[in-house]
Amino acid sequence: MVNSLKNIPSVDELLSDHRVQDHLQKYQRTFVVQLLREAIDAARTRLRLSDSEVDRSQISAWICQDLQQRIETLTQGTLKRVINGTGVVLHTNLGRAPLSKTALNYLHEMGTFYNNLELDLEKGERGSRYVHVEELLCRLTKAEAALVVNNNAAAVLLGLNTLAQGKEVIVSRGQLVEIGGAFRIPEVMKLSGALLKEVGTTNKTYLRDYAEAIGEDTGLLFAAHTSNYKIEGFTAEVALSDLVKLGRDANLPVMKDLGSGILFIPPSCGLGDEPTVQQCVEAGADVITFSGDKLLGGPQAGIIVGRKEYIEAMKKNQLTRALRVDKLTIAALEATLIEYLAGFPEKNLPVIHMLSLSSDELRQRAERLVEILNAAIGKQALLQSISMVEVEDMVGGGAYPTYRLPGYGVEIKFQDLKLETVAACLRRQDPAVLTRRQEDRMLISVRTLLEGDAAILAKKIYQVLHDLEAKAQKGVQH
Repeated sequence: MVNSLKNIPSVDELLSDHRVQDHLQKYQRTFVVQLLREAIDAARTRLRLSDSEVDRSQISAWICQDLQQRIETLTQGTLKRVINGTGVVLHTNLGRAPLSKTALNYLHEMGTFYNNLELDLEKGERGSRYVHVEELLCRLTKAEAALVVNNNAAAVLLGLNTLAQGKEVIVSRGQLVEIGGAFRIPEVMKLSGALLKEVGTTNKTYLRDYAEAIGEDTGLLFAAHTSNYKIEGFTAEVALSDLVKLGRDANLPVMKDLGSGILFIPPSCGLGDEPTVQQCVEAGADVITFSGDKLLGGPQAGIIVGRKEYIEAMKKNQLTRALRVDKLTIAALEATLIEYLAGFPEKNLPVIHMLSLSSDELRQRAERLVEILNAAIGKQALLQSISMVEVEDMVGGGAYPTYRLPGYGVEIKFQDLKLETVAACLRRQDPAVLTRRQEDRMLISVRTLLEGDAAILAKKIYQVLHDLEAKAQKGVQH
């Protein structure tokens, strides 16, 4: 070990190595030197733990390989493309809604060049960034005005702070929800400065509960979408239109948090129970909030539509500047909204398209995937079988928590191989592959596979099985 430590080359010596010189051609010298020193330290630690003698050339090879890995890790970024074979359309862990090609092209153009984000080109004066999407939102929803902030939690916070700071907000106990990331309605209310006043019970709340709770300190009637859970059975909840009528009689605004607000329900997918944004506007809600990257199919954003007087008050709130969206979000959202207004959302927006797929289309996709997989990996020794199966997909993103979308997928069984071993190896691929598990079988839903995914998926599974087989054979030989 001591002799091996003496064989560690110096930084200057390594900087003249052609393997390090290649990096110096691409990256700043100080960056390469810093990582080189870290690689040398790692080699020193490795040698101290070793009992065998290691020569100078081998140590140099270790260091150069370590340097290569460190540079790749830092320069390639940590976000990775993932092939989604889970059947969850709006997978929060996978970035929710994939953007449309139109949105991506528009995003690229607006991100590459200067643009009129806050410039009125007609008047030559400073303008508002919100005009680019406000008219589109008003046309689509029939609301008087609209505003966009950075996510739906921010939209709820801004609405509560503007309309009810220091005042009571009446909410049904059955709607005091917690969604992903520990976002809790009661905590958001506290942060907004509003005072929570609970009415009814977890499973039953009546209109009279709201009416009896209204007092001098009441500032707002609030209704929240229960998002990722649903109470069924012995239940009662107040219709939004009835709550609006009560608000009008009491001269109080009504705010509706829709969560995964949807503008268009594909007729073939059976999602009719979800209230659309347009229906909430028609019911008379004064303020409606919803997400941009869920059922809308656009970028992360919190969208607020409603009566002009309340939206204008929110625009003047100092919180709005802290919560505002940038040019890239506005560009992606504008392009997405145009698809709803003048395009074909069921064809061009990935989320809506996935939800619109018919049973026949899904079956054909699954049959084709079986063919591709058999051609790529059908002769692998670790493979037992590949077959088409019926599956149940999910909308995800806090929408339709109990609803299952009938679909098709591919089932893969392996020989003498733990499923988690294969799944873990697939997650470490580039692009990473995420699948489903059902007992000892791997399931791949075709609903959430995007263009080109099937061929890549087959290559990755083949590579993983090939590597695992080689590893197993090496273990037997040793």
